[in-house]
Amino acid sequence: MALKDALAKFFPKSLWVYHVNVGACNGCDIEVINVLTPYYDAERFGIKLVGSPRHADVLLVCGPVTRQVLPAVKRLYEATPAPKLVFAIGSCACGGGIWHDSYNILGGAEKAMPVDFYIPGCPPRPEAILYGVAVALGLAPKKAAPVYTKQKFFELLEQGQVPEPQPEALADRQ
Repeated sequence: MALKDALAKFFPKSLWVYHVNVGACNGCDIEVINVLTPYYDAERFGIKLVGSPRHADVLLVCGPVTRQVLPAVKRLYEATPAPKLVFAIGSCACGGGIWHDSYNILGGAEKAMPVDFYIPGCPPRPEAILYGVAVALGLAPKKAAPVYTKQKFFELLEQGQVPEPQPEALADRQ
């Protein structure tokens, strides 16, 4: 079963969205709310903001997951009825953003719940958020694919072809 067919089966009418801020600076929150205004009119796609996770089909997560909010976010995810989709909105929710290495930040939204779709940006434009939702619903074609790169050094290391450093070469560097 293709993704588009599965989404059409599980979400036939409209998506009810619950917006979750797990430690964001509110930049992404403003853009998410902007998507819901009449200017961008997300309701034409059947997207409606709801006030309870128990009524939601989709969780829109903004911000990096902090240590303090982790238990509450896990409870919120469990309170959302299945089937559900999770969107990570913004760089912070995608991987922790500029705070990824802070003492109180665990990382992106995937540290608290399984994420289905990532919409990067700091903050992402409303058009990008709508495009991400449209791709998820199968209404728009996907324009980019993930690229996996690996440095040549690591490939040589895995194959055992990296030469050992010579003592003379190390002495020249000092």
